Amino acid sequence: MVLNKDWSEGIEKALTVGVILPGVSDSDVNNHLDELDLLADTAGAEVVGRVTQRLSRINPSFFVGKGKAEQIIGQAKMLNVDLILFDDELSPAQIKNYHRMADDIKIMDRSGLILDIFQKHAQTREAKTQVELAFCQYLLPRLTRQWTHLERQMGGIGTRAGMGETQIEIDRRLIRDRISKLKKDLKRIDRERYTQSQRRKNEFRVAMVGYTNAGKSTLFNALTGANVYIQDQLFATLDTTIRQLDLGGHQPALLSDTVGFIRKLPHNLVASFRSTLKEVLESDLVLIVLDASSPILTEHVETIRDVLKELGADQIAEISVLNKIDLVTDENLVKMIQRQFPDAVAVSGLQHLRLKSLRSRILSVMEKDHETVDLQIPYENGKMIALVQDGIEVLERTYDDRGIRLKVRGNKDQIEKILKRVLAK
Repeated sequence: MVLNKDWSEGIEKALTVGVILPGVSDSDVNNHLDELDLLADTAGAEVVGRVTQRLSRINPSFFVGKGKAEQIIGQAKMLNVDLILFDDELSPAQIKNYHRMADDIKIMDRSGLILDIFQKHAQTREAKTQVELAFCQYLLPRLTRQWTHLERQMGGIGTRAGMGETQIEIDRRLIRDRISKLKKDLKRIDRERYTQSQRRKNEFRVAMVGYTNAGKSTLFNALTGANVYIQDQLFATLDTTIRQLDLGGHQPALLSDTVGFIRKLPHNLVASFRSTLKEVLESDLVLIVLDASSPILTEHVETIRDVLKELGADQIAEISVLNKIDLVTDENLVKMIQRQFPDAVAVSGLQHLRLKSLRSRILSVMEKDHETVDLQIPYENGKMIALVQDGIEVLERTYDDRGIRLKVRGNKDQIEKILKRVLAK
């Protein structure tokens, strides 16, 4: 089930719409619309025009004023566009009002567009289930004649229509049934993910988060030597990837690359992806990856922090990483960014610049949670000797008449378990 038509039929032309509310500058709105243009491009549409209006308050019927709404529809018809994209979320009533005026022109808001991109990029069973659930929850209150005959796309779902049911009523019932099934599927997937997560419980876990297109996957590949898919577009990858991170002869850590964040990320999408984003919640350290070359870097930081807070991950230790520093050529701008983010590590994942500094910072955080202990284990207890050395850093190993003496280092939970085992004997 996809929101747009098959892109192989040809590129759709789009008109974007933004509003300038009190306290918001023209440049901010234009930056937001530039991002909407990127989203449209990622979805496969070509933006051929842009409309803005200064408003004191939102119009409950058309978001913009009624006269402006008529002007937008007229301009769209004149430009022969297929799609009108609003940068803000429209209410179901506002979408229905536009459909009455717009004939065959599709009306979509930022949330709908992001969901459509996620549908396009979802590859695994988990990502497809998460995105479809978010889309169904978004679509349910917005059903109009534009979305009909869903049973052709949701084959086998629900029961046959009763006498007298309208198509939209049938579609609503189909969607509710589908939401119920998808929620059950996600619970099952979540249990599988929990089992996998338990296997990694004793390892130091680092999660990368960041604004979409901040170069997270490029940095991930540079740090781990992995070959994660990279493309210069928004939300190129949706699935969390986990690889071992070599910290230079010390005990390795696990590094995960998660889905990118974006301004006004649909709430349903955040909720549906909660199981994927649990990788962040269960991490010992969060790397906040920022695009140092972005003109709206501060806003990106605010967006990331808002999503982390919504997830309940805002109390985890973190390191800010200024990626793409090689693209910042203005020396004054570099100094300004350094003043703004004094504790951040500036790197370039693409050029492999200053990655050693980043590894050192990760290691320093990791070692704060580590303890070193001396153990004495008799030779006859060979099984215990093997258990103690499994998955932990052995600093020293000496032999005497009483047995083997080990100096080991690991996180507090590991050391506690080891001491319990040794003392129990």
